[in-house]
This record gives sequence, C-alpha cells and structure tokens, in this order.
Amino acid sequence: MKQTISAIVVFFFALFVYTKLAGPIPFSVSQVVTTKTDTFTVTGEGKVSAVPDIAVVNAGVVAQGTSVKQVQQEMNTKINKVTDAVKKLGIDAKDIQTTNYNISPTYDYREGNQKIIGYQANTNVTIKIRAIDRANDVVDAATANGANQVGSINFDVADKTKAENEARVKAVLEAKKKAEVAAKAAGFTLGRVINYSEHVGGGSPVPMYAKAEMAGMADTAPTQIEPGSSEVTITVSLSYEIR
Repeated sequence: MKQTISAIVVFFFALFVYTKLAGPIPFSVSQVVTTKTDTFTVTGEGKVSAVPDIAVVNAGVVAQGTSVKQVQQEMNTKINKVTDAVKKLGIDAKDIQTTNYNISPTYDYREGNQKIIGYQANTNVTIKIRAIDRANDVVDAATANGANQVGSINFDVADKTKAENEARVKAVLEAKKKAEVAAKAAGFTLGRVINYSEHVGGGSPVPMYAKAEMAGMADTAPTQIEPGSSEVTITVSLSYEIR
C-alpha cells in the first residue's frame, strides 16, 4: 500500500516538474456529429402536343455558266426574284436571311489534265413564315421565281411556355402518384420534398424534307404541306424525406 502511494506521489511530482520545464501538455477534444436522412426519389413525365405556328423554309438557286460574271449575275437575279416574290406574300425582310453564297470552278479531268471549263454558283436563303398558313404559298412562289433547290421545311412553336407549363404539371402529378403508391407498398411515410429537378425535351422543329432539285416545279400541282403537331416533354425528379 505504501509502495502504491509512493508511486502515485512520484508520478504527480514528475508531472509537475515536466509541466514547469516543457509547458502544459496539449489536450483537445473533437466532437463528430453524424446525421442520417433517408430519402426516396421518383420521376414523372409529362407530354403535351402543340400545334406549330411557325414554318422555316430553305430555298436556293444553282446557276452554271462559262464565267464567274455570268453565273453570279444569273444567281443574283434569280435569288432576288425569289425574295421579292415571298415579300409580296407578307414575309418581312428581317425574316429572310442568306445562309449560303458560293461560286466555284468546274473542271474537266479528261486526258489526265485539270482544266477549268466553267463555273457553278449557289446561294440559299432561309425564310421564316410567321403566318403558317402561307407556307405552301411561299414554297410555290419561290420555285415559280427561280428557286431550284428546297432543302427542308421545319415547323416550330413560337411560344412553348403554355405547353411546357401543362407538361410540367402532368409530370409532377405523375411523380407524386408514383411516390404515394411506392410508399404505401413499401410501408414508409413520405415527408417533405427536399429536391426538385427537371429536363425539358421535345418541342424541336418538325422537319419536312422536299426534293433537292425543284426544276420545273412551277408547272406541277400546288404544294401541300401539313405542319402536324410538335410534342413538348418534361421529365421531373422529386426527392422526398422518408419518415
């Protein structure tokens, strides 16, 4: 017993001497708090069909000749006739945009030689038609006045806000319904929504492709193009707390 007491006294005396000589012994306490939150994530999709109200037509002119000046003059004359014709249909000048203008030589490679035998010029204009019921008339007017190329016709919706909002509501309701059914089946209770995300898809222009070479089209029956419908899709993800 005396030996134990002596050992304790010696220990504290040694500790006292150490702290006087070396300073206080560093001592710290770290507190770690962990939390656990169980979550459940579900997705929903909403789709709404929207009727296009804008058409975009790409019309072009190709000219061939023996000189740059010749093909340039022919191309410019024809494309100007095309733009003048569609303007008379009520198309604003700001909705007619040149998207290509090119002049290049044509070659004869016979007998192993490269010889320029002429030139080819081509240009394209993109025409935005805000009165969609005039789309057929614009195509007919363009081809009747010299356009010998029509690349594509795209239909789109100018303002997708209303369609997107309707699709969003449908997507959220579907996600909520899925969450409620899953919670009931699995035996847990849904808490508050702690995260929301969405992805907007669809609603892109609907392409209608026409023949690339339109020579002689003016003598055919009037163009009949139907815009159909454009689908707007929204997918949402809802994350719930699980109680």
